[in-house]
Amino acid sequence: MAEVVMAVHRGDASGGKPVEYTVPLAPGMVVLDALHYIQGHLSPDLAVRWNCKAGRCGSCSAEVNGKPRLTCKTRMDSLPSDKPITVLPLKAFPVIKDLVTDVKWNYEVNRKIPAFSPRPGTDWKMYQEDVERPQEFRKCIECFLCQDVCHVLRDHGKHAEYAGPRFFVRVAGLEMHPLDGLSRIKGMRNQMGIGLCNITKCCTEVCPEEIHITDNAIIALKERVVDQFYDPLVWIARKITGSDGR
Repeated sequence: MAEVVMAVHRGDASGGKPVEYTVPLAPGMVVLDALHYIQGHLSPDLAVRWNCKAGRCGSCSAEVNGKPRLTCKTRMDSLPSDKPITVLPLKAFPVIKDLVTDVKWNYEVNRKIPAFSPRPGTDWKMYQEDVERPQEFRKCIECFLCQDVCHVLRDHGKHAEYAGPRFFVRVAGLEMHPLDGLSRIKGMRNQMGIGLCNITKCCTEVCPEEIHITDNAIIALKERVVDQFYDPLVWIARKITGSDGR
């Protein structure tokens, strides 16, 4: 039977270096299967977060060979077997143990986003052509791979001033909802730090739901920020009326 070497992060107990395990390969095997084999046969104290094993819950996120992925959707036969396959925790968040990271910061950011707020006297009718654009953003499974790959969080650690791609997607879904009457653009500029994004599209590349995060959400929100705060005609009108730009 063919075998592969898995180099798995085991925290300070291993001196910070991944521990190597030899795992037998089986047809259709994914990285999460290999981690379960390690748990069941080689190291029962290996900490791995997972739930559905069907690419729907977003729980099993990790960095496989340096790329943020869902381990349940990453097939072993898609990875080179002539050298160890590395499995590391998400870099953008604190490690709790082994491959499990503390992602509670994401939920704290989520609570700060104003919820859906229908316009007064809303007629609760929507046409399909009006909902097709924001409907894409509802596919997010909150795996936080986009958060992990974003250099603003991953390399610069600006969690206090930057919300990240996942929450730009959420705001885009609200802002583009045909019945929502609340503007969140001021918050995007002042609290969520959308100006720090330099649209490298790395978040789009790792999204398992193939949401066009950069093109359809972030760029559209950036355009709204520019229209509201940097359009000279809007600026003059705001000065005349005394509006705060909301």
